[in-house]
Amino acid sequence: MASTQRWPEWGWALLQLLLIASFSQAEELVCRQTEDPENPQLSKDGDIILGGIFSFHSSWKNRQDSYKYKPLPLECTSLNFREFQCAQAMIFAIEEINNSTDLLPGISLGYKMYDTCGSVARSVRAALALANGNEAVSAPSEEQCTKPAQVQAIIGETSSSPCMAIATVIGPFYIPVISHFATCACLSDKTKYPSFLRTIPSDYYQSRALAQLVKHFGWTWVGAIRTNDDYGNNGMATFTETAQQLGICLEYSVSFFRTDPPDKIRKIIDIIKASNSKVIVAFLSYLDMDVLIHGLSKHKLTGYQWVGSESWIFDSQTAETDRHHILDGAIGLSMPKAHVSGMREFILNVKPLNSSGNERECTGHEDLTGEKNGFTDMSLMPIFNNVYKAVYAVAHALHSILGCNQTCQWVFILTNMILLQILQHIKTINFKTKEGDEVYFNKNGDPAAKYEIINWQPTENGIVDFVTVGLYEASLPADKQLKLQNNSLVPVSVCSEKCPPGTRKVLQKGKPVCCYDCIRCAEGEISNTTDSITCVRCQPEFWSNERRDACVKKEAEFLSYEEIMGVLLIAASLFGTFMTVGVAVIFFRHRKSPIVRANNSELSFLLLFSLTLCFLCSLTFIGRPSDWSCMLRHTAFGITFVLCISCVLGKTMVVLMAFRATLPGSNVMKWFGPVQQRLSVLAFTLIQVVICILWLSISPPFPFKNFKQFKDKIILECALGSALGFWAVLGYIGLLAILCFILAFLARKLPDNFNEAKFITFSMLIFCAVWITFIPAYVSSPGKFSVAVEIFAILASSFGLLICTFIPKCYIILLKPEKNTKKNMMGKAMPKSL
Repeated sequence: MASTQRWPEWGWALLQLLLIASFSQAEELVCRQTEDPENPQLSKDGDIILGGIFSFHSSWKNRQDSYKYKPLPLECTSLNFREFQCAQAMIFAIEEINNSTDLLPGISLGYKMYDTCGSVARSVRAALALANGNEAVSAPSEEQCTKPAQVQAIIGETSSSPCMAIATVIGPFYIPVISHFATCACLSDKTKYPSFLRTIPSDYYQSRALAQLVKHFGWTWVGAIRTNDDYGNNGMATFTETAQQLGICLEYSVSFFRTDPPDKIRKIIDIIKASNSKVIVAFLSYLDMDVLIHGLSKHKLTGYQWVGSESWIFDSQTAETDRHHILDGAIGLSMPKAHVSGMREFILNVKPLNSSGNERECTGHEDLTGEKNGFTDMSLMPIFNNVYKAVYAVAHALHSILGCNQTCQWVFILTNMILLQILQHIKTINFKTKEGDEVYFNKNGDPAAKYEIINWQPTENGIVDFVTVGLYEASLPADKQLKLQNNSLVPVSVCSEKCPPGTRKVLQKGKPVCCYDCIRCAEGEISNTTDSITCVRCQPEFWSNERRDACVKKEAEFLSYEEIMGVLLIAASLFGTFMTVGVAVIFFRHRKSPIVRANNSELSFLLLFSLTLCFLCSLTFIGRPSDWSCMLRHTAFGITFVLCISCVLGKTMVVLMAFRATLPGSNVMKWFGPVQQRLSVLAFTLIQVVICILWLSISPPFPFKNFKQFKDKIILECALGSALGFWAVLGYIGLLAILCFILAFLARKLPDNFNEAKFITFSMLIFCAVWITFIPAYVSSPGKFSVAVEIFAILASSFGLLICTFIPKCYIILLKPEKNTKKNMMGKAMPKSL
C-alpha cells in the first residue's frame, strides 16, 4: 500500500528527468500548441484556479463536413438559463470564500469556465484545456513545458455522459472532477473514474426509489421512456431490475435523444397510444423531456400518470412548457429543498457572458430583479446548492493541505503531486455549510442519498405547484426508507386486476408475469392474501369456507342426543325398556298361573332381564364417542345379546326336550333340568365374555376422527380396534341365533297349547333377517347413519324377540284368562308328525 501511494511522487520525478533530458538535446526549447486555442467563457485570475464546465447552450447547429478542410468550431444555439445559473452559483461560492477570513485566508481563488453546448467531444476538449493551458505559443523555457495543470479541480459537467468522458481523460492526472448533477451509477466505479466525485446522489438509489414508489401505489403494469445516453440507459436498467424483483412489469421500454429525428418521437407516441398501461416512468433529462412534451401536446395525450426522475420532475421550466397539462399529477423524486443566503441576489446581478464568437449576449447593466422568466426562477436552488457544496469541498481540502490557520503557509508549489493530495483530502472531508448542510463523500465519491417525493398539483391559475408528499432516505432500513404523507393518487395501471383472497394467480401463456388469471382455490384450500400465487391446504381438522379465504373448523358429526334421529332412537329404546319391564311385571304378578309356569318362568324372567339390557345398551351408541363408551357399546351389545339368545335357546331346548320326555321310556328331562338350563345359559354367555375380554385386551375399540369419509366434516366414530374381535362377537351371536332357529324350527309342529316353538321360530327369523340386512347397510351407511343402523338392528331384533315370545302369553293372561288353566296347558293333542 505504501509503495502504491508513493508512485505519483517518483513517477512524476522520473517524467521530469526524461523531459529535461530530451530538452537538453534540443537546440531550441520551444513548446507549441498545435490546436486552436480554447478560450473560457468566464474567467478570473487567482492564486489557485478552479475549472468549470457547463453547457451554457443546450444544442448546436448541425453541419455537413466535407473532410477537405479542417472542421470549424461548433456553433452553439439555445441559451440554457439553468447552466448559466449553475456557473453563477460557482462564482458566488468562490467570491464568498475569497471574502472569508476563516477559509483559505490570504489565498484568492480564480476560475475558468467553458461552454460545451451539451457536446461530449467539446466537454473533453474543455477539460484538456483546463489541464494543459491555452497559450498559442509558449516561451522557450523548460518550465513552460513541464508546468503544472492550470486548475486544481474541475466543477461539472451536468450530464453523466460528458462526465464519464471527462473523468476518463482527466483521471490519470488526479485532477478532482466534482459534478453537481451527473447521477449515473456507473460513475461510482473508482477503477474507471478514480478522480470523480459528486454532490448529488447516485442513480443507484434513485432508480430503486422510483421502483419502490411505483410499487407503493400498486402500479404493476407500466411503460418506460428514457434518455438514450448513459444517464437514461443505466438508470432505467437499474429501475427495470428492481421493478422485476418487486413484481412490476414493463409493457414497453423506449429511448430517444433530443437530437433524434421527429419520426423517432412519433413512433414513441404511437407506442404510448397502443398500450393499455396508464403509468409512464420517464427517466429523462429535462432537455429531452421538453422535446417529448412538444410531441405529446400535438396529440393531446392526457390522462397518464407520469413518474419522473429528478432531472425534470422539479424543473419549473418544464412545467411552463407543458401548456396542455400533459404532466398534471406527475410524481417523482427531487433533491431536498435548499436555501443559500445571498445566492439569489448574486445570480440576479448577472455578469456579461462571452459567446464562442466573443460577442456579448448581454451588456452587464441589465436589472433582472423585477423580471419573471426562466433565469430569475430560483426553484432549482438544490442544484445550485450542489455547485456551492462542490466549491466548498475543494476549498476545505486546500485549507487542510496548506495548513491554514490564521494565514495559509503559502510556501508550496502546486505541482501535480499536490493534485493527488487534493483528491485524497476531498474524499475525506466532512464539514457543514453555513446553512447547516453536512457535506461528505463515501468510498465511491457519492453523498448520502436523500430525496423528496413531489407531486405536480395544478392551481386555479394554471400554474403547477410542486407539493412535497413524502421522503425517501436510503440510509434507513428497507421498510422505512419510503415515507408518503399523501396517498390520494388513484390511477390504476395493471395488466390484470389483483386476485382477491380465495383465489390464486395463474400466468397467461406468452405474457409477462404481471398478466395472469385468477383461479378460485379448490375445496379444502385457501389463500388469505391478495395476489397469492398458491393456495394453502387446510389442516385435517379444518376446511375452507365458502369464500376460500379462511380455514374453519370442520363440523364434528356424531349421533347426538339433541338431534331428531337421536331423540327418536332414545324414545324407541326407552319404550322397549318400559314394555319389557311391563311384561316382566305382568309375568311376576301371574307367576303362579299355568301359562307362566308351563313356559319355564325362570328362563322367561332371565330373558326379560336380558331384553331390558338389550334395549338399554343401544343408548351407549348415542353421544360423542369416548374411550369408555367405545369399549362399552360393543361389549355390552355382544354380551347382552348372547345372554338373550342363550335364554331363547334354553327355552327352545326345554320345549323340545319336554315333548321328548312325554314319550314312553324317555328319561331325557333329567339331563336338562333347571340346573342344566342355568349352566347352559351361563356357559354360552361366558364364551362371549371371554371373546370380549380378549378383544379389549389385545386391541380394544377407540374413538376415531374420520377425515376421509366427508371432506367438510369430521366423523367421530368408534374404530373397531381389532376387526377380528368385532366379527368374532357378531359371529358368535349369529351362530347361537342360527342354532336356536334350527331347534325352534324342528319343534314348530308340537301341540299348540303346549308349544311356543312357533313364536320362537318367528322371532329368530326376524332376528336373523335383521342382522343379515344389517351388515351391508352398516358398511354402506355414511357417518352417524352407520351408528343409527346398528341401533336400529338392536332395537328391531329386541322388539322381535319381545313381541313374538311374550305378547301372545300376555294376551292370554290379560284378555283370555279362561285359557290360562292347567288343563288347557296339559292338553293331549299330539302333533301330526315330528
